Amino acid sequence: MVLRTVLADDEPLARRKLRQMLGEIPGVEVVGEGASACEVLDVVRETAPQLLFLDICMPGLDGFTLLDQLNALAGPAAPRVIFTTAWDTYALRAFEMNAVDYLLKPFTAERLRTAVTRAIEEIGAAGKPAVRREDQSHNGGKYTTRMVFKSRGRILFLPVTDIRWIAAEENYVRICTRTENHLLRQTMADLEGKLDPAMFARVHRSAIVNLHYVKEVRTESRGDFAVLLVNGQRVPMSRSYHARILQSFQTAGAHVA
Repeated sequence: MVLRTVLADDEPLARRKLRQMLGEIPGVEVVGEGASACEVLDVVRETAPQLLFLDICMPGLDGFTLLDQLNALAGPAAPRVIFTTAWDTYALRAFEMNAVDYLLKPFTAERLRTAVTRAIEEIGAAGKPAVRREDQSHNGGKYTTRMVFKSRGRILFLPVTDIRWIAAEENYVRICTRTENHLLRQTMADLEGKLDPAMFARVHRSAIVNLHYVKEVRTESRGDFAVLLVNGQRVPMSRSYHARILQSFQTAGAHVA
């Protein structure tokens, strides 16, 4: 798959650096650049890119207004957008506009590669046949599908499907994925209310697990319970939650021992 890409930034050096970094990622083809909103609109019309790297502060129109115009003009054919900016204050708005990612300048090659990979996954998913209604999640738009937060100097747009389990740590929660964990100042109760119960289950007052990553539920030597994840991680399960959620694990296909 060749990912047709346009760069939108009023700084020539920033565009040059981004072009060089993208040149190291196989399958990415930069088909055009723009330094202003008008230029970007023209380039997008001419090249029909799949992905747009968009700075927020640009001459003429800001990145959000430009994105509104692109969506109005192209509709479903509008490119996926990765925002690139020196400001972290616009992340929530970018999230609300369904941006693929939000890169804070200066960003690393690894961070850029992660964003491009996410864009490729979204573009690929959009090209698949529609899922039958009976196979869809019970979400119905009520629960969050992505979380946006600042971690280690980055703004992350984390799909909830990447979360394996969540642990409470005093006034914080620790979000654990396959490769990383992130500490957020939030309560377990608040976070639990945002997550789809068809995917996530509270197994302890201090732990929530993603049912898709549960391997088995164990009864241990002293009659205690534990959840074993596919990566070998053991998460304690309290007696008060065991009976209530056992059905959820069996429905999800987890082994109960």
